[in-house]
Amino acid sequence: MKTVFFLLVLGVIATAFGWHYYQHNQKPTLSERAAVLAERTRVAAEEAKGVVSAKAREWNLTPDHIREELKKTGQVVRSRAIVAGEKMDDARIIAVIKGKYVVEEKLSSFDISVDCDDGTVKLSGWVNSPGQIGRAVELALQTNGVHHVVSELSLKTEDAPVRPT
Repeated sequence: MKTVFFLLVLGVIATAFGWHYYQHNQKPTLSERAAVLAERTRVAAEEAKGVVSAKAREWNLTPDHIREELKKTGQVVRSRAIVAGEKMDDARIIAVIKGKYVVEEKLSSFDISVDCDDGTVKLSGWVNSPGQIGRAVELALQTNGVHHVVSELSLKTEDAPVRPT
């Protein structure tokens, strides 16, 4: 009787150990989970890049459109429909747009001045390329409360000042 009881307890312990070992080996390791997360992030970034590119084309904010418009008028102007309930304080709009420029790698929030009056945003200052003008306008136009963007951003040249005066 003692032997049967001992074998039963030993079997339960062995089964518990085996179950624990099986469960532990079925879970992905930290590096495997990180690899999966990195892949998901890469895919999401590619999808976001596609959406941004589509919006840039939709709003005619490609470098070629920007160059052409700068030659004709000296500024870039874009509008979007006002959405009900999207009204935002002008100071908050300016802060959000400047924050977007800080995060954006190729835009300098120091070189771009942002003014807002009742959802109409005016950008002025200096950037390095027409593509950066398009990106600055796009980021401003994607901000809640903004329905009209006027860009008077200029392209930096070798004789142009580094910062707007």
